[in-house]
Amino acid sequence: MPNFIDFADHHLVALSHSTLGALRDALLNEAGPSSAAAVLQEAGYVGGEDVFASFRDWLIQRDRGEPDGLGVNMFAALASQFFRETGWGTVAIGSLRDAVATVDCDNWREADAASQLEQPGCHLTTGMFANFFGHLSDTPLAALEVECRSMGHSRCRFLLGNTEIMSAAYREMERGAGYEEAVGEAVNQ
Repeated sequence: MPNFIDFADHHLVALSHSTLGALRDALLNEAGPSSAAAVLQEAGYVGGEDVFASFRDWLIQRDRGEPDGLGVNMFAALASQFFRETGWGTVAIGSLRDAVATVDCDNWREADAASQLEQPGCHLTTGMFANFFGHLSDTPLAALEVECRSMGHSRCRFLLGNTEIMSAAYREMERGAGYEEAVGEAVNQ
């Protein structure tokens, strides 16, 4: 069984880490942080469809079946292997307060520790994860990066949940709450 993915057969292209960083930096400089984030998140969301299709094909080629037929632990392990093999890095999937999923990435390639951003910077991934993991949810998912290696954190952490919970958590964070407290408040609303 090969331990690599043939991008040509999976609706994917290879993009260098430096190209991705230069694209993000150019958008931040030209469009400003809010507009750049929105553009990258939208592009990530649209591209998440092909990434999920590639993941499905990758699973089938390895006789693992369909993604929604995997148990949580097997899905998490295989998703991490897939993202590593496609060059993004590894993921660890968990939960926070039994209300939102967490996706932790300690070697995520969209992040750039040297950039020293003031806000999380993995916008493309945020959109991609909302679409990718949304395929396994009964409702649309929203994603929010709450820790980022581009800001000096040791990992990138993404929260995924239904739009109501995530919107409420975001509002709490805007008021100054930490993300764990914000999710707790959102759940109790």
